[in-house]
Order: sequence, then structure tokens, then C-alpha cells
Amino acid sequence: MEFKQFAPSDILKPYIRHYYIFKSDVDSVFEDVVFPSGDMEVIFNLGNGSWESFVGDGFKKTPKVELWGQITKPLSIRSTGKHIMLGIKFYTHSASYFFNEQMGLFNDCITDLQDVIGSHANTIHQKLLETEGEQNRIDLLEAFLLKRLISHEKKNFHITKVADILNSILKDASVSNITAIASRHNITTRYLQRLLQQHTGLSPKSYDKINRFQQSLKMISKNDQPFTAIAYACGYFDQSHFIRDFKSFTGLTPSSYLDNLTPVNQLLFP
Repeated sequence: MEFKQFAPSDILKPYIRHYYIFKSDVDSVFEDVVFPSGDMEVIFNLGNGSWESFVGDGFKKTPKVELWGQITKPLSIRSTGKHIMLGIKFYTHSASYFFNEQMGLFNDCITDLQDVIGSHANTIHQKLLETEGEQNRIDLLEAFLLKRLISHEKKNFHITKVADILNSILKDASVSNITAIASRHNITTRYLQRLLQQHTGLSPKSYDKINRFQQSLKMISKNDQPFTAIAYACGYFDQSHFIRDFKSFTGLTPSSYLDNLTPVNQLLFP
């Protein structure tokens, strides 16, 4: 397996965290679990393999062009065959620049991008299939994203406000601070909640919890600090609070996670 990240161009850096390419020459079936990241993604499947996600009472095949909403709980996936996947990882607030729908509609779902933006999804997918070279494919994606960004430029004011709110929550997610943030923007706390839900799919509390979880996940994967130190470094009240939140996002305790590192997570947290 191979996982590579690519930086966006300067004009798209405020909106795109990174692009990535995932390749797998392994023809066997394997299962994995995806954890909440706080970000939305679009994935173009360019290989001959297929992916399935666990929905309801069984695995269902994912579309060729996947829009990943906010994942708020562990999601089981299954891979069959060889893969080439080209992904776009948006910042928490920035997917909203490119799509018209409320982001919360996509929570815990893998949606066919064609159902969201119509035939444009199939058009860019076909162009990517016909194009050789990683950078050429990324250049195609950038042109596609820039066109959508320009067409949705009227949304800039609200989404910029959301980005500022998220930055403030990272510093302090207390109820009193949320009230102060709302007051600074001349909005009510209820409207602040609705604004974040619309443009990120997350509440302030959920955003804070996922951010702390992701921070702890990176520290745990280094395996060089005790869990108690990680818990306090990531802002948890105590180790039991940390373990409870970690288990809600992974289905595992921190020690079990270390003992059962999956192929994808080993690539993401080397």
C-alpha cells in the first residue's frame, strides 16, 4: 500500500487541507475502520477494485465518486481488489464553499457525488481516468474546484465567519466562551449552533470532541507517552473521560487500538 499527500495551490490553500493518492496492489479482501476526522472528503476511485461501507445491517458498495460527510462514529469499510484513489480533504468549514446543500445532511454517509452536483461529477471522473500522471490529475481537480469556488463566491461572508468561530472554539469550547463568541459576531448562541451545523455538519461540542480525539490519536500512535499524559495534554478531565470519548469514536480503548492498528491507520499515522 502507498499513501501520498499533495499540497494545494496557493489560491486553494484556504479551502483544501491536502490532496492524496492511495494505491494498493493487494488483491485480497481486507476490512478496516474509519474514525471521525472533523473534515469532509471527496474521493475518486480510479482503479479496478471496489469499496464497501457498513450501512444498516450489512456492507454496501460505495460509488465511484464518493462524498464523505462528517463521520461521527466508527465506520466499518471493506476493500476488494486493487485500488487507485484520488482524494480531496477539505478543512472542517470549507466543503461548504463548493456544495449548495447543508453539510449536516451528509453526516455518517458516503454519498454519490453525482447526486449532489449532477453530471459534473461523472465528467471530471472520466477526465481523471483518461489523464496520466499524478500532478496532471491534481491540476484537473484544481481547475474543477476553482470553477465551483467562483460560482459560489456569494457564500464567502458566512463561511469566513464560521472559520473564525471554529478557531475560537479550538482555544476554548466552554459554554461561556461560546456565548462570548456569539456576542462578538452579533448573533445568538442558537444561531451560532445553526450556522456551524449548516456549514460543517457539527455542533460546537462535537467539533471540540473530534478535534481532541484526533490530537490524542496522533499522540497515541507515536506510543511514547502514557495515556494519562496524553489525556491531560489533549484537554480531557481525566483518563476515564479520555477513554470513554476514545471508545465512542473508535469502538476500542486506547490500548486495544494500539494492539490492533489497521492497514489504513498505519499509513495515516506512521
